[in-house]
Amino acid sequence: MKTRGKIEQLWRQEKYHVMMHSQQHYNHIRAMLKSTPTYAEVESAINEALSQSPTMGSMINCYDHMWGYFKSKATDTEKQHAQYLKHAFQQQQVSFDVLLTFIKSLADRYHVHYLQQSHILQQRPHQ
Repeated sequence: MKTRGKIEQLWRQEKYHVMMHSQQHYNHIRAMLKSTPTYAEVESAINEALSQSPTMGSMINCYDHMWGYFKSKATDTEKQHAQYLKHAFQQQQVSFDVLLTFIKSLADRYHVHYLQQSHILQQRPHQ
């Protein structure tokens, strides 16, 4: 695989992880990718982003973006559960891991390979 392909693969795997930590870093890396950065530069920018502490807002933004893959195909029950989990998280009644596990279960059920390959979901158990 050529270097650009490796960079794009790295970004596909880490973009939601970066988004969870920092929208500002996410936007910076997207802008970087419009030119010709080295793999090391992108990897360094990702690591810098991951060193940031996620906020409630950044985690909700990440969840909303991943949920967007399912809005049109989810059942009414899944849609209600998605909203319930989001609200419960905002009220600090469930952890973000619960939201990610739900997204992972949807990615597996609906065969959304792009999300299945995302590192933020790869450590989640199958449901």
